Amino acid sequence: MSYSRSSFVRPLQTVTILAAMLCAPTYADDLMTVFVAAKDNDASVGAARASYLADKERLPQARSALLPSLVARANTTKTEVTIPGDNSASAAILENGYNDNSWSAQLRQPVVNLSSWFGYNSAKAFVKASSFSLAAQEQDLIVRVAEAYLNILRTRDRLDTTNAEVTAVRRQLEQVQQRFDVGLVAITDVLESQAAFDAALVRQIQADTDHYISFETLRTLTGRGYDTLATLSEQLPIVAPDPMDEEAWVEAAMRSNLGIRAAMEQLSSARSDAKSRLSGHLPTVDATVTRSNNHNGNPLTQQFSPQETETNIYGLEVTLPLFQGGRTTSRVREGNARVEQAREQLLNQRRTVVRNTRNLYQSVSTDVARVKARLKAIRSSQSALEATQTGYEVGTRNIVDVLQAQTRLYDSQFAYADSRYTYLLNLLRLKQQTGLLAQPDLQEINSFMDSNAPVERLVSLRSSKR
Repeated sequence: MSYSRSSFVRPLQTVTILAAMLCAPTYADDLMTVFVAAKDNDASVGAARASYLADKERLPQARSALLPSLVARANTTKTEVTIPGDNSASAAILENGYNDNSWSAQLRQPVVNLSSWFGYNSAKAFVKASSFSLAAQEQDLIVRVAEAYLNILRTRDRLDTTNAEVTAVRRQLEQVQQRFDVGLVAITDVLESQAAFDAALVRQIQADTDHYISFETLRTLTGRGYDTLATLSEQLPIVAPDPMDEEAWVEAAMRSNLGIRAAMEQLSSARSDAKSRLSGHLPTVDATVTRSNNHNGNPLTQQFSPQETETNIYGLEVTLPLFQGGRTTSRVREGNARVEQAREQLLNQRRTVVRNTRNLYQSVSTDVARVKARLKAIRSSQSALEATQTGYEVGTRNIVDVLQAQTRLYDSQFAYADSRYTYLLNLLRLKQQTGLLAQPDLQEINSFMDSNAPVERLVSLRSSKR
């Protein structure tokens, strides 16, 4: 017999349809609507952006050590002199006091400073690494939004299948009870049916809770709640990775993976920083221009020296650090250890990306086959259930066989839906490993969203029964 998802979703969504009939139609948000909201409101990406903006400031700070600096100083002093027993005019003048004023300005331009130059190169690499980390966070947001959205659809499918199972087992229990009342079956059939019904109720309660709380992840990502979401159309193509070459995906990941690129820049930054620390042993050369002005306020000496003098001084300063208590040597050892740390982190990142890329490639390829196999499993389970029910009617099968056949059918229905969501997530994660994941990938999935059969956030079954 042929199978389509609507053939089992239609009887499973009785509660949703009834709720929709009692209220006005509502707009269903789709995957892109949720992603746009998350892009503007997700706290993790917001923190990453702020971190990047802070890291960017290391570049002008490092550049400033290579650029001219200007320092100005000014001072004034008041002098009062008391000469006991001297009543001369000069003593009176000195006793009243006088002011000396001066100011100076110095322009300093580093001429040779290898430590600052390597520090500037280290800052440039550090900012690049930070930009790659931000891009990786933005890519990760795409996966997190898709995962949260598809998890809502997954939990709804689980709730639909458990609702259908409860309905079917309840009907089976009623029929068995009627047959027992007229003496056609034993009490064991009634007990088996009752046990199956109770177990189905337990699964329904859990599925209801899982579906209710699955919406909270979207609230965390977007800062707002959602009540109606579009579902995934059956028209979604399930295709193998393109290209169908595992090594091609690995090579692409090694070239473009954002984590690897960030680790490479971090290693470059650490190497330049180590050179900057080592250059702390070397001399530095600065060119200086100093202009000063001094105002002599002493009235007794003004007749012998100018009241105001201006001076221009041009200099070239060479500074050679001889000993700093072992600080420079210790900083060099620290810098070398940081280089080794960054090198090991890059190696680990490369190995992790290769492993993840290979695993995800195989997972996507397996998912394609799994979706097709699970679709066939639904047909087989449906046929098996019909045959078992017929066998029970004629006495060749017992009620346990019927209940197990029903459970297998509902499990296969959910497994099919679940495999489609897993396929999409693994495909997005595979592209993420290559660093090529972007918003158009999400838009492509969004084009297969169906707003005509939305998923609604229902009030918890337990809450509604209180």
